Amino acid sequence: MRFLVRDRLLGFGDDYWIEDDHGNKVYLVDGKAMRLRETFELKDTRGRVLIDIHQKMFALRDTMVIERAGEPLATIRRKRLSLLRNHYRVALADGRTELDVSGKILDREFAVEYDGELLAVVSRRWLHVRETYGVDVVREDADPALLIAVAVCVIHLADKDHED
Repeated sequence: MRFLVRDRLLGFGDDYWIEDDHGNKVYLVDGKAMRLRETFELKDTRGRVLIDIHQKMFALRDTMVIERAGEPLATIRRKRLSLLRNHYRVALADGRTELDVSGKILDREFAVEYDGELLAVVSRRWLHVRETYGVDVVREDADPALLIAVAVCVIHLADKDHED
């Protein structure tokens, strides 16, 4: 499954559609303005909130939290002691599962893996449309909404870190 994301700087109040590879709108990333912390919602085409994404308020390092139906799903932060700034860890709520995100995040060229197995690839290389990148979900049993939320969070954290 491949999804197309129009690349904009994510910030307060930014809304944009994520499309499938046929140009059909699939998810809406709804940036919430006027909040104390940066907040996004991933919605389906009917406007139902599938995933809430927000910045953790009191954390030593920038951290994003993904929730589904009010329950924590994952926590994302840059990997400690990483010589490269383009390496993130996604700790799932079960406490035992970690996803690894690595690559050229700012260039929108990176992979999401679990235990060495590829789950998704984010890339601009396949596309001819400017300012667009693709999220290619490789595994059939993977949760596309979660992987898209992970990509949104990692890109947001990397862009924010690059600005500082």
